[in-house]
Amino acid sequence: MLSVIGFGLLIPVLPKLIVQLQGGGIATGSYMYGWIISVYALLQFVGSPILGALSDRYGRRRIILIATAGSAADYVIMACAPTLVWFFVARTIAGFTAGVLSTANAYIADVTAPEKRAQAFGLIGAAFGLGFAVGPVIGGFLGSIDLRLPFWVAAGCSALNCLYGYFVLPESLRPENRREFAWSRANPIGALLALQRFPAVLALAEAFFILMLSQAMMYSTWALYTDYRYSWGPKGVGLSLAFVGIASGLVQAGLVKRIVPRLGDTRSVIIGLCLSMTALTCYGLATQGWMIYAIICVGAFAGISTPALQAYITKHVPADSQGAVQGVLTGLQSLAGIPGPFIATHSFGWAIAPERTRQFPGIAFFEAAGLTAIALFLVVRSFRRFAHAPVSVCAPGPA
Repeated sequence: MLSVIGFGLLIPVLPKLIVQLQGGGIATGSYMYGWIISVYALLQFVGSPILGALSDRYGRRRIILIATAGSAADYVIMACAPTLVWFFVARTIAGFTAGVLSTANAYIADVTAPEKRAQAFGLIGAAFGLGFAVGPVIGGFLGSIDLRLPFWVAAGCSALNCLYGYFVLPESLRPENRREFAWSRANPIGALLALQRFPAVLALAEAFFILMLSQAMMYSTWALYTDYRYSWGPKGVGLSLAFVGIASGLVQAGLVKRIVPRLGDTRSVIIGLCLSMTALTCYGLATQGWMIYAIICVGAFAGISTPALQAYITKHVPADSQGAVQGVLTGLQSLAGIPGPFIATHSFGWAIAPERTRQFPGIAFFEAAGLTAIALFLVVRSFRRFAHAPVSVCAPGPA
């Protein structure tokens, strides 16, 4: 939750600060915003498999401490950055050490029985939603005072997180479930090839990548799109994201544990993707700001797909490989984050350029909906192909 609060604090103000440092209008500033996000994703793609493999060797706690310390350094550098060059330096550090969420997912797999993992991942999703509700709204209000103030508060959140991890968080990975570190699993390409050991997971990797590409496109243009189309400003953007977090948290905390066991992992993933595709299309078509809030209420139910998919994957992976596989999935998410923001922000900049006779500010949402449709097709194909694949039985370790 603290990690997401720190990240959420920046969302309403980061695009405006980059446009301010870059100079020019929102169309040209959106291009630089896309580059900075893509650099972060590139370094996360390189670093996530390394951190995941290290967590399988040395435990989850150490990696969480490294990741939170890296985030704190990133936010301090951005708070002080006089030029955009320093933003790239900060994002490089943050990207390589961005291992909190993937390591937390592996931690959950360590201490939770397979049949209860969807509910446990739902709690992680609820923490994400709560942090996303608090972070952007605070960031929006702080940004209206000073665009750099949210960065200092975010650094404080990460520092507090690091202290909590050092003094309170116990280790979850039992010694007998640890394995030696190997560069073949730690480098991004080798880690992806290692998924061949788990055919059911490998079959979902391409769908997972496309789905993450879709989500990266939506998140990277949300602040730009709502500010441009509805003139919301940092406060309005922050409030909208807070509403997203609240709605998502309610679904993750209260409904996942009821819906997913009843529908099953596979049906929950499919239904969630259908709802996501519908919501993305409606975001791009919404002509009034109030419509966004109505769409969020429906789109929040798409959140049942993520914990269900995570539960499905962990059930097909042995205990000594959970960290590596979660690192690979985070690496795929990072890989999708390289072209996703670049495509979305450049599509947005092109669609609203002054020379356009007709503007299409929602173009990135339509592109994301199309990608989600492709991911849905691949997921259905994979589930049918591996309907009878063996499920691992991994005993939970001590909390």
